[in-house]
Amino acid sequence: MSKLVHIVDDVPELTGHTGLLPMVVVLDGFLDAGQAAVLAAGTMLNASPEGRVVATFDVDSFYDYRARRPAMSFVRDHYEDYDAPRLVVRLLTDSGGNPYLMLRGPEPDTRWEAFCKAVLEVIDRFGVSRVISLGSVPMGVPHTRPLQITPHANDPALITTESRWQTELRIPSSAQGLLELRLGEWGHPALGFVAHVPHYLAQIEYPQAAVPLVEHVERAGGLLIDVTELRGESLRKEGELRSHIEDNDELRELVAGLEQQYDAFERAQGTSLLAEETPLPTGEEIGELFEQFLAGLDGPDAETRSE
Repeated sequence: MSKLVHIVDDVPELTGHTGLLPMVVVLDGFLDAGQAAVLAAGTMLNASPEGRVVATFDVDSFYDYRARRPAMSFVRDHYEDYDAPRLVVRLLTDSGGNPYLMLRGPEPDTRWEAFCKAVLEVIDRFGVSRVISLGSVPMGVPHTRPLQITPHANDPALITTESRWQTELRIPSSAQGLLELRLGEWGHPALGFVAHVPHYLAQIEYPQAAVPLVEHVERAGGLLIDVTELRGESLRKEGELRSHIEDNDELRELVAGLEQQYDAFERAQGTSLLAEETPLPTGEEIGELFEQFLAGLDGPDAETRSE
């Protein structure tokens, strides 16, 4: 075993286990538009509150503290409550009592290749059957159209839904992406799902994208996960968005412009809708108009206004 990960030797819950053992991977810091993957992971963790840590990575080997300074409290004349970053694997159970693992924590800033090899140690130790990664990216799409999910895998047989991308895309890499690539080279199945979050909602919690991510985990991992609470939060947020847009004629017109663009794309299937690549005619106006009401969505009076 390397010094980069400490794996618990005795895990009685898995002793004699011969069924599937998927591992869900959600890393913070890059593929997190609308915090969709984080919300999805939170739903799974909350559904299995007794989940124990079975592997701990040496976070000091991967984390850039000066680039992402952890929070801490200063109380009158002393420091306390340091939020130390953690990169761990937990053993969870679904609604049917089936075990699965979850790797959670900040995306490594350095030593990605070493991180992949450390994850491989966890996979080999527990006999992980497949790795399922979750993420979300900002897209030039309106929230009023069906949310899209991009599937990916290191084995075409793992993909059960068609990808919307028919050409090669050069994109920024991620630790999750490299992990999937390397696991394929090492003979371990890995797949993942990326939710398309409207770019003007990428900076707030967007549970509408988290619900389908959990549902994809269920299907890919053969799991049962209760999304009732998450679905309720999604409906509440949707109602807030609808209310704000109905009260703003200009904002409603701009969203309609995005809807026209989306519908044109659906007909043509030939233009990328990646937010950072597509020059939306009204992109700056949308950003300015949404800034005020997005702050209101997360403010203390948001719930009152939505009633």
